[in-house]
Amino acid sequence: MKKYLFFLLSLCAASLYGEQDTDLVVNQLTEIEVVETLKQETATSTTLQDSVLNRQNIGQNLPYLLTQTPSLVVMSDDGLGIGYTYFRIRGTDHTRINMTVNDVPLNDQESQTVFWVNMTDMSSSLRTLDVQRGVGTSTNGSAAFGASVNMSTLAGIVPTEGLTAPSKTKKANVLLQFNGGMYGTFKEMAKAEVFMPHNLRLNARFSKVNSKGYLERAKSDLYSYHFDFGWYDRKTKLVFTAFGGGEKTYMAWDGVSKEQMEWNPRYNPAGEYTDKDGNIAYYPNQTDNYHQQHFQLHLKQYLTDYLSLSATAHYTHGGGYYEQMKADKKYSTYTQDAGLLNSLNQQRSNFIRQKWLNNHFYGGIVGFELHTTHVDGNLSAAVNNYEGDHYGRLTDYLYGVWFNHEYYRSKGRKLDANVYAKVNWHILNRNSERLSLYADLQYRHVDYRITGINDEDLSELDFRPKFDFFNPKAGLTYKNGGHLLYASFAMSNREPSRDNYTENGSHFEPKAERLFDYELGYTFTHRYFHIGANLYFMDYKNQLVLTGRMSDTGAALTQNVDKSYRMGVELMLGAKVKNWFEWNAGLTVSRNKIIDFVDMLDTYTLDWEAADPENLQKEYRFGTTTIAFSPSVIFGNTFTFRYAGFQADIQTNVVSKQYLDNTENEEAVLKAYTYTNLSVSYLLPLPKRSPVEITLLGQANNIFNSHYAANGGNWQCRFSDGSTYCTPWYYAQAGVNLHAGLRVRF
Repeated sequence: MKKYLFFLLSLCAASLYGEQDTDLVVNQLTEIEVVETLKQETATSTTLQDSVLNRQNIGQNLPYLLTQTPSLVVMSDDGLGIGYTYFRIRGTDHTRINMTVNDVPLNDQESQTVFWVNMTDMSSSLRTLDVQRGVGTSTNGSAAFGASVNMSTLAGIVPTEGLTAPSKTKKANVLLQFNGGMYGTFKEMAKAEVFMPHNLRLNARFSKVNSKGYLERAKSDLYSYHFDFGWYDRKTKLVFTAFGGGEKTYMAWDGVSKEQMEWNPRYNPAGEYTDKDGNIAYYPNQTDNYHQQHFQLHLKQYLTDYLSLSATAHYTHGGGYYEQMKADKKYSTYTQDAGLLNSLNQQRSNFIRQKWLNNHFYGGIVGFELHTTHVDGNLSAAVNNYEGDHYGRLTDYLYGVWFNHEYYRSKGRKLDANVYAKVNWHILNRNSERLSLYADLQYRHVDYRITGINDEDLSELDFRPKFDFFNPKAGLTYKNGGHLLYASFAMSNREPSRDNYTENGSHFEPKAERLFDYELGYTFTHRYFHIGANLYFMDYKNQLVLTGRMSDTGAALTQNVDKSYRMGVELMLGAKVKNWFEWNAGLTVSRNKIIDFVDMLDTYTLDWEAADPENLQKEYRFGTTTIAFSPSVIFGNTFTFRYAGFQADIQTNVVSKQYLDNTENEEAVLKAYTYTNLSVSYLLPLPKRSPVEITLLGQANNIFNSHYAANGGNWQCRFSDGSTYCTPWYYAQAGVNLHAGLRVRF
């Protein structure tokens, strides 16, 4: 196995992977011409069509369907990718990756993350998905600091399409899918597309996903839906879309020690307590419960053959809570009422608490697009507003005291407005030769307020930061035949998240971060192969890097560092060796550093007393260190076999060692790991005139049963004698797991 991986790495390092594989090209509807949203043409963008996204869709969340995207690493709390799921691109975590659906921001405005469990099986409703690594082009929502993910569920609105009206000969189609697999994993999905008179079109989907999880009790009960109804006239397109879902997942974000993982990799300490008889027990409702609904109204009006107007109104509502047992806690943890504390004599008990969130996000987007022979342009403006209420309820689990007691409440209000202009000027445009200059200017204003009581220490919150950002971008592209050479520069600014204000303490007053992104690349596309190389240098000021620590709600915490950078090369290769065999591979080699890293660590005597009773934390300097959770090598390889109605994909992913914090502590690392997945499908050879199309599906994940952790964290302190103590934790991923299913289309 090691020889095999060494051979692939060596071969990939000597060659390059391209992203122009015919299977990865946007699926063009037969009656229209699909045009990408305006951006510079480079190899830092990967566009996937729905058939590729859902080829291996057994119910895992969307990031697991993107594992062959260059520089991407994926992980999950439950070990299967059904529950809480995360990904990083170029070492940048998902909270700093801009994500949109139909140009509407998807990232939560306060945590800046996307909770995929709220929209399980989202990929089944996507028509296209585009991943731009680096800063990418201007879009709505928070700035991209490692990548942007742009998703479209609509036909003929996003991306834009030509003036031809939809064909009246299109027939309705229905798709049903069922998958079942190990660890009680099941997915059921029904989807329909209906074409009606007067150019009306209806799409609808409902999905249900359940799993017991690889980790003990890490069960998930998820559902999602999607609906859009549109009028597609020759020059006017009006579409209403609604999507959303709900989830109930048992917590699995506590992590385990190295010893616990070796003893029982499925061990999950969440909800663990000692009952009144002294026995270890687990609280049965240690769960996260949340629902979210998205509503969008899109208008596309062609003013001329070259100029169009787009307008979008949107509203999102989310609400829910997580319920958690907190064992052996003092009453003073949850109240500052002196009289009540005196009457209780600072008793300890096992508490059940619920942390609630109820939020509203709404706004509007308007823009103009111009497409001519020599110039493509886009002018767009958006205003979005967010209102979020946070509050906690508490009951004493043993004695029944304070039932439904509200122990904190806070509010978050965020106004986000931006305007941007893009232009792509084709300086030279003759035959197959083209020289283009790209420019992109964005202004963004953020007005953010956090008020109320902090849920952690019951302190008062009163933060009112305002930000004004200018984000310029420019690039030059030369294309001739199959050759593409490009260079680009982009500057991006981004505000801190809510956790940066409420979780990191007074030592780290959060600052906005700034990124200067330089990209240089070359690709060559041939009938039988394609190659590409991209060099990047990302220079940060006040980058918010992952610390390895975690909030009380399971969120990974970040902190500003003054100077840091990420630099690397992304090498890509694809080859169609035979009609029945294709090969794609990608290798990222990078260097990710903090210059003169300074951290604040708890400092104790050897007897675990505070070394300085008035100031537990002291400042320590570590020099230049590697940024946490930033592997220096990421490798992906895919072999694809096709024969008649049969297709098989063998995917291998390799991720090098990662540090769990920013001090380069060798006792707190994620070891390098490798896993291989096999997926197969077979289209049954039914009669040609059969109205039914049946496909059998099978998938074997981690077929070599690799035992590994893809995520973790670390808490570190110092003793007065200079020695270090750390407690790293890990999230084990599932070993070999098998799944099978059936897809019926008629």
